[in-house]
Amino acid sequence: MGTLAFCSAFQTKAGGLSREDCRLHSEIVGGSVAARCGWLSVPENREQPAGKQVRLHVAVIPSLRLEPVGDPLFVLSGGPGQAASDFYISIAPALARVRRDRDIVLVDQRGTGRSNRLDCTFPDESEITFTDPKQLREITRACLDKLPGDPRYYTTSVAVRDLDDVRAALGYQKLDLYGVSYGTRVAQHYMRRYPQRVRVAILDGVVPPEMALGPDIALDAQAAIDNAFARCGSDADCKRVFPDIATTFTSLRTRVEQHPLTLSIPDPLSAEPIQARLGAPELTAAVRLLSYSDETMSALPLLIQEAQAGQPQALAAQYLMIKRSLDAQFAYGMHFAVVCSEDAPRWGERPVSQSELAKTYIGESFMASMRIICEQWPRGPVDEDFGKPLTSAIPTLVLSGGNDPVTPARYGEQILPGLAKSKHLVLEGQGHGQIAIGCMPRVVAQFINAGAVESLDDSCLKTVGPAPFMLSRSAPAP
Repeated sequence: MGTLAFCSAFQTKAGGLSREDCRLHSEIVGGSVAARCGWLSVPENREQPAGKQVRLHVAVIPSLRLEPVGDPLFVLSGGPGQAASDFYISIAPALARVRRDRDIVLVDQRGTGRSNRLDCTFPDESEITFTDPKQLREITRACLDKLPGDPRYYTTSVAVRDLDDVRAALGYQKLDLYGVSYGTRVAQHYMRRYPQRVRVAILDGVVPPEMALGPDIALDAQAAIDNAFARCGSDADCKRVFPDIATTFTSLRTRVEQHPLTLSIPDPLSAEPIQARLGAPELTAAVRLLSYSDETMSALPLLIQEAQAGQPQALAAQYLMIKRSLDAQFAYGMHFAVVCSEDAPRWGERPVSQSELAKTYIGESFMASMRIICEQWPRGPVDEDFGKPLTSAIPTLVLSGGNDPVTPARYGEQILPGLAKSKHLVLEGQGHGQIAIGCMPRVVAQFINAGAVESLDDSCLKTVGPAPFMLSRSAPAP
């Protein structure tokens, strides 16, 4: 499951760190990547250097040149809770041009992947909403009891110090940063702490430092679905096949909430018959995660209509695949270590009304459940200026999807005033994460090589648009 890296241990030397050949494998997205892998030990509690140590798993994807001609690109993944070594497998083709000239470095952030992963059995974000409060408290306590580390010391403020230790140990004077989703929060804080070490940065699906994630999740997810349904309604073929898909979705939600379905479906991987459930938690999770990509979003009207018409097998199978992927990739202990320390204390700064949340398909109980978890979760160190807008002269390329359900384009606009040398590219109709869309790999490589946004040619992105809706199992709209 997830990424398996077969590596030797890093051994600290006077001139840096030793590395040995390995391969990174992913059963989630398939394929493997050759790398040079190892470990770096750092204190779990930075205030106690001689105390318990955390081993950071590090992989360097060597430049195709014998001698790299540029600074390395450090890849920071999302979640929070996903390992960089796992995420990279899915975007490796998009960074092929970058790798021609420079190394790519993957540091599994403490608490993720092979860096003392803080994990336990926990409901996913959508299931949490439907979990009994008493049971949720018990699950939280059980999770905390089994974690292999103290969750107080797995915050972003601590992780950026790890990142700079890796940079120094590998002997790099400067680095380039690519961060996606939560990784943009890490990137921005590293830019704040170590501005002299960053040459350029790419922020893909931006989380503004001043934004406390949580209260807007349901609203932004609903907006993305509403936009997609409106696009279907304005398309003659889609409207003909799915005449009122928003109403159909509402009816399906009500139906499975009142009477959850139990059905037999072929296992999405083995094809063996298995029992599956499709209730409100499963429907919510499937719809939210399918809306992350324009390609999977294009299939939602068809899946919703089939389920409402008595054929819910395909939608149930989608939920199973999504849940397995999340369970394999995300360390929920690390996720809450970040959220409960960095976001929960700020949730009251911009309250969202219960009536607003009640109008969304995720609902108002999601935030209530998150509060139950964070009331029990120990809080760790967060730098005093952590939530302040970033002010930086580092050349920065900001990427946003025009229909992103979790980090909408307005978040990208929000950070621009503080970035003196920046450019914001918004891709029409796209979801979460733009690095592999259309000609974006070429644009990103051009930006990294130039080290500036002023002469960036992004004209090829004007042809990018959302995938046409699937009107049947065999074909999309013409």
